[in-house]
Amino acid sequence: MADTIDTRGSLRRLWDWFWGPTAVLSVGFTLVAGFLAGILFWGGFHWTLEMTNSEAFCVSCHTMETNLGEYRETIHYNNHSGVRAVCADCHVPKEWQHKVKAKIIAVKDVYHELRGSIATPELYEERRLQMAALVWKKMKANDSRECRNCHNFEYMDFTIQETRAASEHQRAIDTGMTCIDCHQGIAHNLPAGYLEEYERVVKSLQKPSASTETNAVKAYLADKTQ
Repeated sequence: MADTIDTRGSLRRLWDWFWGPTAVLSVGFTLVAGFLAGILFWGGFHWTLEMTNSEAFCVSCHTMETNLGEYRETIHYNNHSGVRAVCADCHVPKEWQHKVKAKIIAVKDVYHELRGSIATPELYEERRLQMAALVWKKMKANDSRECRNCHNFEYMDFTIQETRAASEHQRAIDTGMTCIDCHQGIAHNLPAGYLEEYERVVKSLQKPSASTETNAVKAYLADKTQ
C-alpha cells in the first residue's frame, strides 16, 4: 500500500513539475509549443526545399533560357513513355545529406546570376565547356548517381534494347564505366572540344589501379571521333 502511495506521489510530483510555471510559462507548455513550432519549421523548410527543385524555379533566372530550350529538344522532355525528367532529377541528389550539400553549393549560381557571368549568349558559350566539365566531374566521381534515380543496369532488359545499346551497356558493366562516360550531352548541347576536356576530367579522377576503366573510356571517346 505504501509503495502504491509513493508511486502515485512521484507521478504527481512529475506532473506538477511538467506543468509547473517557469519564469513565464510552464515547462509542459514550453515543450509542446516548441514541438509544434518544430513541426511548422520543418514543414516550411521541406516545402521550400521541394519548391527549389521545380522546373519553374530552376529556369526562373534568365540565364537558364538556353538550357531550357536545349532540354526541351531532348528525349528527357518528350518521349514515347510519357515520363519527363526535370532539372532536379538530373542535378539534385535524392539522399538527404547529398541534397543539402548540393543546395548549399548551388548558392554560387545566385552569385553568378547577379554578377552576369553568363548573361549573354556569347558569355554563355565562352563558359559552356567549363560548366559542362564541372558537371561531368561531379557525376563521374559519384558514379552518375542522379542518372540512377531513373536508370539502373540491374533493371535493364538487354534483350529488348537495340543491339548497339545492349552491347555498350554490357561493355560498361564489364569495364566499370558509368553513365556519363557515354552520355555527356544527354540533355544539353555539347561544347566544342568536349572529348578532350572529358578525357582530362577522367584523368583528374583516375586512381593508379583503375587503368582498365581509363582504357575503356579512351576507346569509347576514340570511337565517337570517327
